[in-house]
Amino acid sequence: MKAIVYATPGDSSVLSLVERELPDPGPGEVRVRIAVSGVNPTDWKARASVGRELVADEVTPNQDGAGTVDAVGPGVDDLAVGDRVWIYLAAHQRPSGTAAEYSVVPAARAVPLADDASFVLGASLGVPAMTAHRALTVHEFGPSRLSPGALAGRTVLVQGGAGAVGHAAIQLAVWAGATVIATVSSAEKETLARAAGAHHVLRYPDAGLADGIRELAPDGVDHIVEVAIAENAGLDVEVIANHGSIGYYADNGGDEFTAAVRASFAKNVRWQGLLLYTVGDAALEAAAQDVSAAVADGALPVGDEAGLGLTWFPLEETAAAHDAVEAGATGKVLIRVGD
Repeated sequence: MKAIVYATPGDSSVLSLVERELPDPGPGEVRVRIAVSGVNPTDWKARASVGRELVADEVTPNQDGAGTVDAVGPGVDDLAVGDRVWIYLAAHQRPSGTAAEYSVVPAARAVPLADDASFVLGASLGVPAMTAHRALTVHEFGPSRLSPGALAGRTVLVQGGAGAVGHAAIQLAVWAGATVIATVSSAEKETLARAAGAHHVLRYPDAGLADGIRELAPDGVDHIVEVAIAENAGLDVEVIANHGSIGYYADNGGDEFTAAVRASFAKNVRWQGLLLYTVGDAALEAAAQDVSAAVADGALPVGDEAGLGLTWFPLEETAAAHDAVEAGATGKVLIRVGD
């Protein structure tokens, strides 16, 4: 099989296309014939972490993907050869990511894909959709699961509504019945956020942004999905409702943040960090189930018309795909692996 591998961390030049023997699934594992591999910021960051000890002599990158189950290992009863699946965290503490024609993953990380959902959609889920799910389910008095109506009567603020996580957060929140306010940095991104389903879209930077949000949500926003906590913590405290939650999942704009102490505790603000690698199996399973339900309902479309443009690369150009994500490509970067 063809696979992209690297043996030492570094820039994208460490990635190479090789031929390898077809791997066999072990107990509790399945082998998936990959159709599409998704690229996320975490993929190039993991590859670029110089000094990090690799989990094997060589590693295939990329956490997300979609394809068809090709073989099942002992003890796997809920998946069968021929099943269409979407994959998450394929390369977490494992060497077999999705930038290959075949990937062996734990069966729990290969989730059945609705019959009418494309592999393109399946490969676009994973890290973005599951992160968005977690951000929307950590409120002290909010739902721990998402479904139609679960967020009815609530207002969600998505900071950075044109990114992959922001896009998924808008879609999941709308599916669950919330009123969604998104912030974006340009007219082009405003078009994307509206296509995703945001009810209101505001532009930044803008000295009147907090006033604009409060005008739309006089009692404050209940949930904030935050991509740039270092830049936005002050604004978030201004517009959050009492007992509101701020789920932050990235360090865009800086690696430290400060916030007004009194204003934060006076509103009983919950600051919730989000990292799928450490969130725990229960949260991952809940997110996988709810995301799959949203897919089955047609609530998570991708593509230009849905507000998430797609940029394609062939497998042999995985390095260029990583570079595109590192450079801040808008939308979703995908690698065409199989048919």
